[in-house]
Amino acid sequence: MKTLVFATNNAHKLDEARRILTDYQILSLLDIGFTQDIIEDGDTLEANSAIKARTIYEFCHTDCFADDTGLEVEALHGAPGVKTARYASPGHDNAANRKKLLTKLVEVSNRSARFRTVVTLITDSYERQFEGIVNGTITAEEKGNNGFGYDPIFVPEGYDHTFAELKAEVKNSISHRARALQKMNDFLQNNIEHKQ
Repeated sequence: MKTLVFATNNAHKLDEARRILTDYQILSLLDIGFTQDIIEDGDTLEANSAIKARTIYEFCHTDCFADDTGLEVEALHGAPGVKTARYASPGHDNAANRKKLLTKLVEVSNRSARFRTVVTLITDSYERQFEGIVNGTITAEEKGNNGFGYDPIFVPEGYDHTFAELKAEVKNSISHRARALQKMNDFLQNNIEHKQ
């Protein structure tokens, strides 16, 4: 079984990737002994995704991929966007991020938003990026206990419940990250270098 390093230690992301990339052994940063902080100073999701993937490839010289995800709210001109994980503070405070966003939208009628993920894949032969998008709306209050991040306040298009209210298998089948990873998986399956 071929190995791919996923530039994350996030258990939710690793689980999602392993459900989709079933032909590969998916290793985390912890698995390869990478403990440094990666400075994500790009201005776009594409740039930050590439920064993470290139850093890990240079560290382990093994086929790897990284993701960067942004929540883009129409009424806020695409914010929080590239600052999604650190919207309320320099740290990854999910509750504070959700509270800040809901506060900014208190008197806003246009609740349209989208989650967008960019995955960067790097191997010895190529560097490719894959995008996954889920359109939806921001709720007025938090609902549900599943998922992480902004899941309790985001209702995906075609559903009546937030990501945090949906079962994991349902969310994983329609999520922005799942869509990007599925595109990457399709690419790998069609690439002779990666066929078993």
